[in-house]
Amino acid sequence: MLDTTGYIGKWHLNGHKPGEHAYSARDKPVPKERRQGFDYWKVREVTHDYNDSFYFDENDQRQVWKGYDAFAQTDSAISYIKKNKENPFLLVLSWGPPHNPYQTAPKEYKDMYDPAKITLRPNVPENLRDSARQVMADYYAYITALDKALGDLLATLESEGLADNTIVVFTSEHGDMLFSKGVLRKQRPWDESIKVPMLMRYPKGITKPRNILNPIDTPDLLPTLLGISGLETPESVEGIDFSAQLMADKDIDNEAALIMLPVPFHEWQFQNGGREFRGIRTQRYTYVKDLLGPWLLYDNEKDPYQQKNLAGQSDFAQLQASLEKVLQDKLEKTKDDFLPADDYVTK
Repeated sequence: MLDTTGYIGKWHLNGHKPGEHAYSARDKPVPKERRQGFDYWKVREVTHDYNDSFYFDENDQRQVWKGYDAFAQTDSAISYIKKNKENPFLLVLSWGPPHNPYQTAPKEYKDMYDPAKITLRPNVPENLRDSARQVMADYYAYITALDKALGDLLATLESEGLADNTIVVFTSEHGDMLFSKGVLRKQRPWDESIKVPMLMRYPKGITKPRNILNPIDTPDLLPTLLGISGLETPESVEGIDFSAQLMADKDIDNEAALIMLPVPFHEWQFQNGGREFRGIRTQRYTYVKDLLGPWLLYDNEKDPYQQKNLAGQSDFAQLQASLEKVLQDKLEKTKDDFLPADDYVTK
């Protein structure tokens, strides 16, 4: 059993009160009943200001992260680990970057990257390549700063004798188009948006270093971590438990990951081309449909930058039909009727 739980950083998980607009709640404390039971609490609902940003503690008192907040938050996590090293704990460290705005990393990290020397993905339009190089340079600065922070965190686990028996998961909530296909940010069904880093370390239970190519879904993380920890998964939890394969040094047997956008909003709302979609990403293929029918089909092995849409082409009809069946099976298992966005908003 866990003796203590901690959450540090960005929350962004229903932090507002009923009837309160989400944006108006961003600078307010998250009500205790919405903290999902975390007791150590150094959190702001969401901010995109990563220097000298403020947060709220367990008592709803406003505090300030001095300097670059990812570093200050990591220091807080390190302190938490040292204080709780004798007892089982769960700690979530939720950094804001590398989310936009892209240009606010510490200067020493920004100085590491010359935009003129950045290599871009070939699906970035020619007229946006200068802007893309600048954004990518700033993005790499963010990532390198986080590499330093994560290194400090892992070094603490080593120095405190916790490394072998601590499960470490490094992942992200979404990707970023970064000017691929001429757009920025998230919500799109293309790889730059849907694929996120996923690194897991647990020397005591996962002994063989390896790459796992079959994609998994975010809901699979909870049952898998519970399985690795020897804890029972509640019936209400969605997702697949892959712990047995991981701990037996086997590849994960997962045919496809489900991708979706139930309600287009904010950065890809209807006014700028957003649309409801459901789809799957297999190890090789991406297949997506919108409310009108099949929309996208890519062979990511032959076309890694997803520049040739094969949907509706007769030569690929059999492939499309087989992927459609996989998608329908997943929608049935998740009880997803794939309704228009307004239906979900009304509910």
